[in-house]
Amino acid sequence: MGSEPLTLAFDTSAAHCAAALLSGDRVLVVRHEEMGRGQAERLMPLLEEVLAEGGATWRDLARIGVGVGPGNFTGIRIAVSAARGLALSLGIPAVGVNGFEAIALGAPEGHLPALPAPRDQLYVQPLGGAPRLLPRAEAEALGPLAHAPAPSEFATAIARIAQAAPKGTPPPAPLYLKPADAAPARDAPPKILDDA
Repeated sequence: MGSEPLTLAFDTSAAHCAAALLSGDRVLVVRHEEMGRGQAERLMPLLEEVLAEGGATWRDLARIGVGVGPGNFTGIRIAVSAARGLALSLGIPAVGVNGFEAIALGAPEGHLPALPAPRDQLYVQPLGGAPRLLPRAEAEALGPLAHAPAPSEFATAIARIAQAAPKGTPPPAPLYLKPADAAPARDAPPKILDDA
């Protein structure tokens, strides 16, 4: 396996489970599975398979990288929770990497990172501006866009960015640019009767 530190990165911010294992600059294993649902059940077995294929164990890891969004609300929560739990139990740092950073790593100069969003919208990171959710036509009017690569490449970019992050980077936190689609019920809660 070598003496280079190992970084395990993963992402479930879209309709996939993706993971990459790096040893220094070398990609040891990269995997992804397309899935609209079931990331919570599939993520940990997938990570164990990636580690086994790379000849590593959890204790061999030096760092964890995780995609923090924007994207699917539930998927982001799954990955960030897993990363924080693993980091805590293993005593290693977890680094959150947003999708704009991961796209920018391989994007042509001057292209704005963009991620798909529901209802023909895009999450966009304008040059020098804050990320936002825009209708597709409005986002495309900002300039040339760089879209997310395949999930395997996305996970590899997350791993590379996490590996290069300075010590003391804060723990990962979700990047939400829109509220969850689910909303609390509007009906008043039922009255609880006390039969005493």
